[in-house]
Amino acid sequence: MNSTPNTSALQGYPRADGRKGIRNIVAVAYLVECAHHVAREIVAQFRPSFDDFAADAREEEPPVHLIGFPGCYPNSYAEQMLERICTHPNVGAVLFVSLGCESMNKHYLADAVRASGRPAAVLTIQEKGGTRSTIQNGLDWVRDARATLAAQEKVPMALDELIVGTICGGSDGTSGITANPAVGRAFDAFIGAGAACIFEETGELVGCEFHMKRRAARPELGDAIVECVQKAARYYTTMGHGSFSVGNADGGLTTQEEKSLGAYSKSGASPIVGIIKPGDVPPTGGLYLLDVVPDGEPRFGFPNISDNAEIGELIACGCHVILFTTGRGSVVGSAISPVIKVCANPATYRNLSGDMDVDAGRILEGRATLDEVGREIVDVTVAVAAGAASKSESLGHQEFILTYKTFEPVGPACLPSGARRVTVAA
Repeated sequence: MNSTPNTSALQGYPRADGRKGIRNIVAVAYLVECAHHVAREIVAQFRPSFDDFAADAREEEPPVHLIGFPGCYPNSYAEQMLERICTHPNVGAVLFVSLGCESMNKHYLADAVRASGRPAAVLTIQEKGGTRSTIQNGLDWVRDARATLAAQEKVPMALDELIVGTICGGSDGTSGITANPAVGRAFDAFIGAGAACIFEETGELVGCEFHMKRRAARPELGDAIVECVQKAARYYTTMGHGSFSVGNADGGLTTQEEKSLGAYSKSGASPIVGIIKPGDVPPTGGLYLLDVVPDGEPRFGFPNISDNAEIGELIACGCHVILFTTGRGSVVGSAISPVIKVCANPATYRNLSGDMDVDAGRILEGRATLDEVGREIVDVTVAVAAGAASKSESLGHQEFILTYKTFEPVGPACLPSGARRVTVAA
């Protein structure tokens, strides 16, 4: 895979911080579970019918997506995640929906969004007369925001401005020999063109830390990678479980190490240039490891309670699009950034073809090579970045989940020389 991806049709929405988005979404963000219903009802008025989704997910007007945080007491991780996601390049405007007595700093978030050059507003249910009145106020604001965004013009976008993330879910015995290494080939092509690529799931890389250390761009980064994975191993040991499900075993995986090797193959063969944590945006192109396991003493049951929690963290790091590999089959998508499904198992693809974008199981049946599927993944990703709908988008999937965690900033060894930890919003 040495050819350069064709990006002649790639355009993006320019943002004040210099980044460009491949979508122009109005995000409606609830700031506590008590405001979830009102926010959901606002978004529901702008969701196309299923028939509209089935026909074409590319709307004439900017789409409206629902995101939010259910907790009432404060958490700096959750606040940072919302700030990063609400100033993500795929987001054009944000409406925050507050009950009024939660701890999330709504005015800080709204100010951060406005400072990024985007329209933003806060609706507080306790001050707006309750459910009906707040929904009506929200509908009016979103209509105005959509009209404003619809007038925004795209500009040319280069491949080295793209950030691509990857995750695996519903893995089976085929994942590590078809879809995952094919995504690795695609990653190498994107990185060769100057893009930033992010892989994660440190809890599913146990046993691979010294392989990654040998690929580290700097010796001190290699040491940090080993500590990052060992932290994940300690976390799971304390909690008494590993990242290995009954479904993985039913699908033919036999050990945590076997699953780790399959997950590791998504990273390709490029040098690893840095480690980042949720909410950190890659400061340069190249391959980055996202550390998703909380710092400090274990205080939470699972580092991520679902695949969508990890997708949200990848989006908070600026990922324009997510490559999701699956062997058993997963139908989830995401709010904010499109999800592209790469199916590892040919039987699963035949059963769930309406949800899958790429049939990597062709490799297993001798109908394609790893390089050919890798090239297809690149082509599909560029097409989605240029405006085509992924399968999950066309079906209306907009899953989102955000929970409690705690992280310390990355150390100087974790970033390329001369780079700094990027903070996007003011």
